[in-house]
Amino acid sequence: MDVSRILEAARTEVEKRFLDGGTVLLSVMEVLNQLLSSLDRLTKALDSDGASDTTADLLQTVSGLSDLPGLEARRQANFEVLAEAGSKLHAHVTDMQETMRYLRTFAITVKITGAGIAEFAGFAQEILERIHSGTDEVNTFAQQLGALERELKVAMTFGATTARAYDRNVPQVVAALEKDARTIAAHRKELAVNAAEVGAIARGVQSKVATTLSALQIGDITRQRIEHVQSSFTFLEEYLASDEGSKLDADARQRLANVIHHLTAAQMREMVADFQRESGNVVKTIASFSHDTQEILKLRDAMKPEGSSDGNVLRALEQSVSAAHTIVKQVETARVQADGISQSTLGTASNLLGRIETIRAVKTDIHYMALNTNLRCSRMGEEGRSINVVTAELRIFAAKLDESADAMVTGLASLEKAAGHVASGQEGSDHRLDERLISAVDTIRCAANIMDGELEALSGHGREVANKIMLSIGKLDFQRDLGETLANCADRLGDMAGSEMAEVNDLEDIIVPLGARIFKVYTMAQERNIHRDIIAMDDRVAPAVAAPAKTDDDDLFADALF
Repeated sequence: MDVSRILEAARTEVEKRFLDGGTVLLSVMEVLNQLLSSLDRLTKALDSDGASDTTADLLQTVSGLSDLPGLEARRQANFEVLAEAGSKLHAHVTDMQETMRYLRTFAITVKITGAGIAEFAGFAQEILERIHSGTDEVNTFAQQLGALERELKVAMTFGATTARAYDRNVPQVVAALEKDARTIAAHRKELAVNAAEVGAIARGVQSKVATTLSALQIGDITRQRIEHVQSSFTFLEEYLASDEGSKLDADARQRLANVIHHLTAAQMREMVADFQRESGNVVKTIASFSHDTQEILKLRDAMKPEGSSDGNVLRALEQSVSAAHTIVKQVETARVQADGISQSTLGTASNLLGRIETIRAVKTDIHYMALNTNLRCSRMGEEGRSINVVTAELRIFAAKLDESADAMVTGLASLEKAAGHVASGQEGSDHRLDERLISAVDTIRCAANIMDGELEALSGHGREVANKIMLSIGKLDFQRDLGETLANCADRLGDMAGSEMAEVNDLEDIIVPLGARIFKVYTMAQERNIHRDIIAMDDRVAPAVAAPAKTDDDDLFADALF
C-alpha cells in the first residue's frame, strides 16, 4: 500500500509537472511567434522601395544644393550688369534734365525779351508749357529709374548676404546630407543583417521549443508506464482476492507476488533510466535557451543606435534635410525677388521708351516753334534781333534732347538685355528642389516613426522572450525532485523484489494468464521486451500483443499526447 501511494503520487506529479511545462513552452512559442512577426514587419520596412527612392532622391537633391552658390554668383553677376546699365542710363537722364532746365531758362528769357511785343507773349507761354510737359516726363522717367535702382540695390544686398550664407552653410549641409544618406543606407543594411540574425536565432529557439515539446512526451510515456506498473499490482491483487487465488497457500502467494515485484521493479528501473535520459535532454535544451535569448537581447540593443535620444538614426537625416529646406526657402526668396526685378525692369524699359517718344515730340514742338519765331524775328528787323538770338539757343538745346534721347534708347536696350539675362539665369528647378525636400522630410519622418515603432515592439518582444525562457528553465527541470521520486519508487520496488526471483514453474497455469493480462496493457515495445525477460509469453495465449511494435522510441513519442 505504501508503494501504491508513492506510485500514485509520482504519477500525479508527473502529469502535473509536464502539463505545466507544456503550457510554459506554448507561451514561449507564442511570444516567439510575436517576435518573428515583428521582425517580418521590420524587414518589410527596411525593404521598402519608397525609403530607397527617398535616399536616392536625397543624393540627387544634394547635387542641386551644391549648385546653389554658383547660381547665386551668376545672379549677382547679372545684377551687376543690370546695375551698370541702369547707372549709364541714369547719366543720360541727368543730361536730359539739365537740358530741360536750360530750355526753361531760355523760354523765360524769350518771355521777358518779348514782353513788349504782343505777338510773342502767347508764343513764350506756349513754349514754357511744352517745356514743363517735357520736364515732367523726364522727371517721371528719372523717378522710375531711381525706383528700379533702389529695388536692385536691395536685391543685390540680399543676394550678397545669401551668397555669404551659401558659402558658409551649403558645404556643411551638403556634407551632412551625403553623410546621412550613406549612414542611413549603412544603418538599414546593418539593421537588416541584425534582424536576419535575430530571426535565425529566434527560429532556432522556436525549433528547440518544438523539439522540447516533442520531448515532453517522456512525461506522458512515464505516466503511462507508472499506470502500467500500478495495473500490474491491481491485477495481482484482484487475482489473489479471487476464489482461485484465495486457494493458494502463503508460499505460492509470496512466490507469485515476488515475480510481479521483479517485473514491476524492472519496468520502473528501465522507465527511470529513460526518464533521466530524456528529461536530461530537455533540461539541456532549455538551458541553451538562456544563451540564445542573451544573443537576441544583444542584437536588439545593437539595433538601437547609440547617442540617439529618438532611438533612430533617421532623425539625424530628418534634421539635415530640414536645414537644407531652410536654404532652399532662401533660394526661393531670392528667385522671386530676381523675377520681380526682371519683370519690373522690362516694364520700366517699355514705359520709358514711350516717355522718350513723348520727349522727342516736345523737342520737335520746341524746335519748330523756335524756328517760326526766328522767321518772324527776321522780318521784324532790329526789334526782333534779341528774341531771335534766344530762340536760336532754344533750337540748339532742343537738338540736344535728341542726342540724350538716342543715348537713352541705346541704354534702355542694354537695360532690357541685362534684365533678360537675369530672367534666363533663373533655375526652374528651384520649385522642384523645394518640393523634393518637403516630400523627403515627410517620407523620412514616416519611415522613422515606423522604424521606431517596430524597434520598440521588437525590443519588447525580445525582453518578453527572455523573461518567459528564464521562468521556464526552473519549471522544466524535471530531474530535480521528480527524478528523485521516480528513482525512489524504483528502489523501493527493487527492495521488495529482492535479489533473487522465486521459482514458479509449478504456478505456470497462474503466471501465464496473469502475465498475458498485464502484457495487454503495454503500449511500448520496451515494456513488452522487459516483460518477456521476466515472464515467458506463449503467443497462443496472448495473440493480441502481436500488434506491430515500434522499435524506435521517437516513433512512439509521435503518438503521445504532446
